Amino acid sequence: MEWSNVTWFLTALGAVVVLLTRVRLGGDPEGTSRSSGVASFSAAFVKVHTTVGVLTLIAWIVAMVTGRKEIAIGALGGWYLLSLVGLLLLARWLPSASKHARDKATDAWGSGAGLSLLGHLGMVVGSAYFTFVTFTDRL
Repeated sequence: MEWSNVTWFLTALGAVVVLLTRVRLGGDPEGTSRSSGVASFSAAFVKVHTTVGVLTLIAWIVAMVTGRKEIAIGALGGWYLLSLVGLLLLARWLPSASKHARDKATDAWGSGAGLSLLGHLGMVVGSAYFTFVTFTDRL
């Protein structure tokens, strides 16, 4: 198995998660078109997610191209922060305790919690893989 191919592939998937999160959540900062039973979220979380994601991707790509472990370790902090913010964004899908709340809208691949859950839990797994690659000198 070629470590660099897997690492580049997971880096591209991380970019997709950052982009899709921005596209899916960036257009509705006030949460006015959300489904019933789904909590709103702060627009600042989306901005932090996008900013940290772009900076982390740049740093990680620079680390992979140059092979500098110091840059990679800094980028690892960004990957974990990105994962944390993404998981906090997922908290909006927790069920509402209101007695007047209706069921959430049905989940489809492009809407609902399914895609976000897949992407952000995958980001946690990818961050663990990046940590392995960095600290075992396979960068």
